[in-house]
Amino acid sequence: MSLTAEEAISGHELPNEKALSTSDKSFDDKGDVETATVDADSEEGVLSDERDIATHVISVDDDPSLNPWTFRSFFIGLGLSAFGGVLAEIYYFKPQTVLVSLMFLAVVSYVLGVFMETFIPRRGFLRYLNPGPFNKKENAFIVIMASASANSALGTEVLAVQRLYYNITPNPAASIFLLFSSQLLGYGIGGMMRGILLYPSKMLYPTVLPLLSMFDALYEGGMEARKKLRVFYMVFAAIFIWELFPEWIFPLLTGFSIICLAAPNNAAVSRVFGGSNGNEGLGLLSICFDWQYISGGVNPMTIPLKAQFSNLLGYLLCMVVFVAVYYKNIWMAQNFPFLSQLLFYENGTQYDQTLILNANYEVDPTLLAEQGLPYYSSTWIVYLLTSNLGLAATFTHLLLWNRDDLRSAWSWMTPSGIKQIWANFDWKFWKADGMRKQDVDDENIDPHYKQMLKYPDAPNSWYFVVFLLSFVVSLVVIYKSNSTLPWWGFIISLLLATISILFFGALGAITGFGLIIQPFIQMIGGYLHSGKPVANMYFVLYGYNTVSQAQLLLRDLKIAQYAKLPPRAAFTAQIVGTLLGAILNFFIMNSIIDNQREILLSVQGTNIWSGQQPQQYNSQAIAWGGLSHELFSAGQRYQWVPWAYLVGLFIPVPFWVIHRYWPKLRADYLYTPVIAYFIGWLCVGINSSILSYFAIAFFSQWWLRTRHPRWFAKYNYIIGAALDGGTQVMVFILSFAVQGAGGTAHLFPAWWGANQSGNYDHCAYLN
Repeated sequence: MSLTAEEAISGHELPNEKALSTSDKSFDDKGDVETATVDADSEEGVLSDERDIATHVISVDDDPSLNPWTFRSFFIGLGLSAFGGVLAEIYYFKPQTVLVSLMFLAVVSYVLGVFMETFIPRRGFLRYLNPGPFNKKENAFIVIMASASANSALGTEVLAVQRLYYNITPNPAASIFLLFSSQLLGYGIGGMMRGILLYPSKMLYPTVLPLLSMFDALYEGGMEARKKLRVFYMVFAAIFIWELFPEWIFPLLTGFSIICLAAPNNAAVSRVFGGSNGNEGLGLLSICFDWQYISGGVNPMTIPLKAQFSNLLGYLLCMVVFVAVYYKNIWMAQNFPFLSQLLFYENGTQYDQTLILNANYEVDPTLLAEQGLPYYSSTWIVYLLTSNLGLAATFTHLLLWNRDDLRSAWSWMTPSGIKQIWANFDWKFWKADGMRKQDVDDENIDPHYKQMLKYPDAPNSWYFVVFLLSFVVSLVVIYKSNSTLPWWGFIISLLLATISILFFGALGAITGFGLIIQPFIQMIGGYLHSGKPVANMYFVLYGYNTVSQAQLLLRDLKIAQYAKLPPRAAFTAQIVGTLLGAILNFFIMNSIIDNQREILLSVQGTNIWSGQQPQQYNSQAIAWGGLSHELFSAGQRYQWVPWAYLVGLFIPVPFWVIHRYWPKLRADYLYTPVIAYFIGWLCVGINSSILSYFAIAFFSQWWLRTRHPRWFAKYNYIIGAALDGGTQVMVFILSFAVQGAGGTAHLFPAWWGANQSGNYDHCAYLN
């Protein structure tokens, strides 16, 4: 039957899908590593797919009486948005990057909300600050608003590079509208893909599960919730205290390597087994006790086992390939650092790109001939090559394995589909009631989405208007800000972004891994606008940032769906947070550049300010926007980097054929884009956490999930949330107290466990 969702749900008592009955238990019967060892007659059921996890790890229940539209939620939300937006932009110009994470925002907003609930009287005007108990929907509303603000907008990176390296000071009004439009384009496109990338159970978004598990523990009543909350507080307190040791007192715990201790002066050992410091080595067999780095990218307790297995294969191949490329001296590898992202002369000294630019900041062929073409570190070329393999493999993999999940993305392009969209589109978007007609008895509907049908939706027309306004403003801005990007280049960047949102958004939603597509966009922009590095920066802004913003929007909308936050509240929180964050980003960026310009232009900077990020962005714009033909075209030094796109399209095909004809070989267990992409992942940063990461991942997602499924469902994600929350609060405090974020750094006095003059794991320090 088909009727309005509000009528249907009001007449149906939806079951609590969190409680397992013996008839509802799910068991794996594939005879592989995920097969349950518990007896089928027991009360334990293994969570074997996305729907199981989404309905048994977090609550499906909803209380429509909870109101997110409170003065308190806006008061805390705007305050945290301002805090996050300012801090994110300050840290863009710091030598040490600290991200304002979802878990940190959730913990702080909960503390502030409970404080206001407890200490502010509920009478007179003050009742608006304290309308009653602080509730889960208020908390979700605040987190979504603050997270939309707490990112340094990529547009400020473009503006900073123009001011620092091109002596261009764009009009302030044009700059703010540049930030508004570039941040909201992705919201418009991503919002119109909600039916594909948000509502289905298949789109799990595993990285947000600890946050929602924490919300359930904080706000649910009953003995079970109190037990979970007690576990959360104990783990939170324990990791909060523990992080003081690896982060400050005993940094050797960041990467403990017996091999480094046995051979502290061996360069080869440092490259392969070191990893406690940035760009030190691959971290093979190193043991990390610092949760900040173990969970630095994604929490290992949240990613599904299939994705973890593919990730592990990618890391193992990465170590083999990096060592082979370096010691076989491919691309003159031994002339340059083992791990680096910079450009170099052939003799290994750092390349000065300003010496090849003319007065218009375009590449001058005569000056280029004098300086010679730059070189990359060979491991960085492997990263570029394998990331291209992974990006291309994503398209083929999803078309082969997830075609039905994505079918609606192109099914509308038939004449009848376009006619239906035209007929159903509500052009009077300001009058749309938002109530959706849906068959609520359809078992294929996601249970969380079914609960959301009682609330008015933020319809596609709203997101279309956001996109249309951003599109028009962007076209005006690119001609008012000396971007050198033509209108047709802007449109191509948006077409690339739209296709990328569909495929990479789906991959991230299913696996929890997000692939960085910036090199791909830079390469396309470089070939389209050869010799124009500024145009390349704007092309990347609209092609790459649009994808990132769409993925953030969809992730936060999934939080809203799991928390049962009404769609219009989520829409409001995201738009308000994004606009406020963009304004604050702009003013803080200008203030820092006005006062710290010389430091930002220097190579090393200071322990307080650094221009490393705009320097890197500018260098990549020079390489891709100015030298793409000379470095990457057919017959040139790095020709296999673009060829990898073509090769990557065919990587998933053999695995699909094997699974179709020999299904018992379980080739469906491999995510080929993840494997290919992570072959180059160890190219930068601290790599000592790999062994610890996978040990915890397999303990959680295999042993606990299949051997102790009830314990896994109750406590796995709440413990993951506590570990992330406690760590991030302590790291934030230490960043300002002793690590130089607020001024002078105060390192712990040097001792064997804190080797302040070299690598913390005592491997050889290489220059």
